[in-house]
Amino acid sequence: MDSVLEATYQIVLLRPYFANLGKRLVKRPKLYFLDTGTLCYLVGLRDPAHAAAGPMAATILEAAVVAEVLKGFLHRGEEAPLYFWRTATGIEVDLVVESGGRLIPIEVQTAATATPAMVRGLRTFCDDFGDRAPRGYLLHPGPPLPLGEGVTALPFP
Repeated sequence: MDSVLEATYQIVLLRPYFANLGKRLVKRPKLYFLDTGTLCYLVGLRDPAHAAAGPMAATILEAAVVAEVLKGFLHRGEEAPLYFWRTATGIEVDLVVESGGRLIPIEVQTAATATPAMVRGLRTFCDDFGDRAPRGYLLHPGPPLPLGEGVTALPFP
């Protein structure tokens, strides 16, 4: 069933990104609906305010970010090198984009006010991958904001 949904661009399965870093990493793929309207319908959300502020808000925003990044690659006729990263201890980066030998880690948060605590996974990822991941990004509904060396909060949408 997943292959039909993937082939028709209803869902995308993000594979985990891992390199032999000596850490135990989660290796199961993550499933995202590419149409957030379909996602909301399937989970019973009919009110936009409830979708934006309810318990599914983070999942919906994360799916929207993945869909937009994926569309950017597909519209250029390129393969989309998209992954996620999560250690066995729960440290996570929502989206990892591999581009030109570099890794771009992206964290997605629903809070309008970005805080340094939100980027723990980004910092760990950048530390682990060094020069391959020199910068990390937090996408959130608030304004752009530097969050320390190598991490920037950017507005989405």
